[in-house]
Amino acid sequence: MSTLSTSSLRPLFKAEQVRELDRRTIAGGIEGFALMQRAASSAWHSFRARWPHARSVTVLCGGGNNAGDGHVLAALAIQSGLKVQRITLKPLDALKGDVARAAELATSAGVACEAWHADCVFSGEVIVDALVGIGLTGKVTGATQQAIKAINAAKCPVLAIDIPSGLAADTGAVLGDAVHANTTVTFIGDKIGLHTGEAPAYTGEIDFRPLGVKAQAFFDIPPCAWRLDEGWLTDAFAPRSRTSHKGDMGHVLVLGGAPGFGGAALLASQAAVRLGAGKVSLATAPEHISASLMRCPEVMAHGVRGGADLNELPQKADVMVVGPGMGQAAWGQAVLQHALASGSPLVVDADGLNLLASHWPSERRDNWILTPHPGEAARLLECSVTDVQADRPAAARELQRRRGGVVVLKGSGSLIAGPGGLVVCPYGNPGMASGGMGDVLSGMLGALVAQRAEVESSAWLGVMVHALAADRAAQAQGERGLLASDLASYARVLINP
Repeated sequence: MSTLSTSSLRPLFKAEQVRELDRRTIAGGIEGFALMQRAASSAWHSFRARWPHARSVTVLCGGGNNAGDGHVLAALAIQSGLKVQRITLKPLDALKGDVARAAELATSAGVACEAWHADCVFSGEVIVDALVGIGLTGKVTGATQQAIKAINAAKCPVLAIDIPSGLAADTGAVLGDAVHANTTVTFIGDKIGLHTGEAPAYTGEIDFRPLGVKAQAFFDIPPCAWRLDEGWLTDAFAPRSRTSHKGDMGHVLVLGGAPGFGGAALLASQAAVRLGAGKVSLATAPEHISASLMRCPEVMAHGVRGGADLNELPQKADVMVVGPGMGQAAWGQAVLQHALASGSPLVVDADGLNLLASHWPSERRDNWILTPHPGEAARLLECSVTDVQADRPAAARELQRRRGGVVVLKGSGSLIAGPGGLVVCPYGNPGMASGGMGDVLSGMLGALVAQRAEVESSAWLGVMVHALAADRAAQAQGERGLLASDLASYARVLINP
């Protein structure tokens, strides 16, 4: 498999970084108002591409530069023959600078303006949200909150300019209330907060428009993260050599399935086989052996009553997947202790993570992948789930700083934090909210580490293949009723482009 880096991925930035890119672009000779006009023109083209038959639009404007984009878009809309309703939360005579110029442009074009009030009735077929931009830090209140609630209650399609109002650009958290958009057109630098946390429920389709700004030309403003791209798969999974054999493809050992909890380990084992591992062994409670043989006879299953029964299994494996169905009792503790003592690369999930938090609070290594959901991350960080979800990028980075290796913070917009930086997965769907999905992911990750012998790029690929497989399965048969075991066959297609 080829070597991968973040250089070919879309960079993501924090709000302050985007503001600095904007400032430098203006300082480089592009007038601020001209840049605002570019943004509005891009937003208008996005509007027309999404709703080509719309004949009317309601534009809600706040008081900042985001509002300026809205005023200019209103002018473009009326010039194109649409009926335009312009509503502003700040009096036009109180506006300053480029925003005032934008508002005057709309007025000169013949766009009427009405002041926001609680009983406003929206007349447009589509609503444009230009209330609050990426500078929002505290919770929305007052008229802004009222307008956001009114937009959401209107049940009309919505185009959000730069970011849905009320969404935090750096974290994807909702600051009190946020606009539910169908499309978000964002400018200059793509924002990390559009791709993780609660953001996917609010952004709709994301249309990135750089406005001619080459963000990566500013080397002293490095991206805070990168966004995974499906196009990577072709390069990552090149055809195998015609002389390949199973010994070339690595040996995965799955350690899990305490008495009565065998299903999780079986899911992980089967996923490892389907992702191309040359050999997959399963160390599980003896009563699960016959079920394993029936489910996937290609997996070499070994009955383990305790740590002593592992014998030389850990030494024979290239990577171990530890935790699915393992439990936190003596059986699980003994198995995890042997895995940690081996020194081999590890993928640690589920109760393996809980045991790390409770019994190995200082364990740190470079050759493992930890895959916590927010609850497990909170236990590892000794904080609340609310704290984790309030700033998922910060939580992922901090966990990686403490524990080393690579951390996959699962959830909507899964984050992968490693030595190479922070990577965001934009794929996946609500159908994945079912048991066993994490077990399948851990098996996929183990298979890729076995074949690539490199944990970070394996984590990037495994998370992406897992999410895309779920998307393909949902497209074929719907999100509701999606099973973790459905993913393996779709993943197999993805890794054979």
